[in-house]
Amino acid sequence: MKDAIVITVPSHPKFLSVVRAVTVTAVRLYEIDDTTAEEIKLAIDEACTNIIKHAYRGDTSGKIVLKYSAGREAFKVVIDDNGLKARPESIRGRSFDDVRPGGLGIHFIKRVFDIYKFDAKKKRGNRLTLIKYFEGEK
Repeated sequence: MKDAIVITVPSHPKFLSVVRAVTVTAVRLYEIDDTTAEEIKLAIDEACTNIIKHAYRGDTSGKIVLKYSAGREAFKVVIDDNGLKARPESIRGRSFDDVRPGGLGIHFIKRVFDIYKFDAKKKRGNRLTLIKYFEGEK
């Protein structure tokens, strides 16, 4: 995965449109089918929304860095922030029986990506790695 696209956006919801646009461009460059591309776009949007809401607690002065790359086997996105440290063991979406807006993004992210992991070694903030294997890989 030697070629990469890297963007940095402020932790403000109005910049999520930039994240979505770059995500769509990245998946097209890596020749990912339209259905998968749309799912990836929505999952990345949800991850960044969660960073704004939970890691930065709405503080719009933070930064979110996204790095997109792909190889023969997979599409990879690494998302970095310097917000409050996440506790991955406590992150879970709410029950599907609890019908109301919000709280289902984590279910969607985990459904779209084959690998969803936090880098425990990062000292400040969070590093989330998302990997989507191409058909037949894993």
